[in-house]
Amino acid sequence: MIFTKTGIAGVELIELEKFTDDRGFFARSFCKDELEQNGHAFEIIQANLSFNDQSGTLRGMHYQQSPVGDPKIVRCISGKIFDVVIDLREGSPTYCHWVSAELSAQNRKSFIIPSGCAHGFLTLEPDSEVMYLMGAPFVPDLAAGVRWNDPAFAIKWPSSPKKINDRDANYPDYERLK
Repeated sequence: MIFTKTGIAGVELIELEKFTDDRGFFARSFCKDELEQNGHAFEIIQANLSFNDQSGTLRGMHYQQSPVGDPKIVRCISGKIFDVVIDLREGSPTYCHWVSAELSAQNRKSFIIPSGCAHGFLTLEPDSEVMYLMGAPFVPDLAAGVRWNDPAFAIKWPSSPKKINDRDANYPDYERLK
């Protein structure tokens, strides 16, 4: 596993370290020891799939509030997505900053995202499927989100969503705490 730091502490892009031969390649996509060696204590509690039949589908920006945050490793296993992470950790030097990456079945990259960060994505191809390895259980009463186009973050999306649910479209403005 190859870890690349982003502009947000604890958010890293993970690429496969491939071992190739005439059959193709072999790569480790999850290794608790390698994650820990790179500063990520991570235990898989559950795995989730998100299937999106249309290009231009937006999901997010979601997070789970304390005391049960939602660390995750996100990978697109079919299709292609524009994946976004926002740092919502008060006191963080990158509070309200965001990072993005294109994740696809072809590039096989993933994001590791710590608790306290919001996550969402826009599908760039139809039939995009996203796998989430979750480090905490889902607690419905702690589920929260911020609006995908909130000016507090000024995310540069590649296009406006064609499909978005009412909840994600109508989160209230996020007011930056000072």
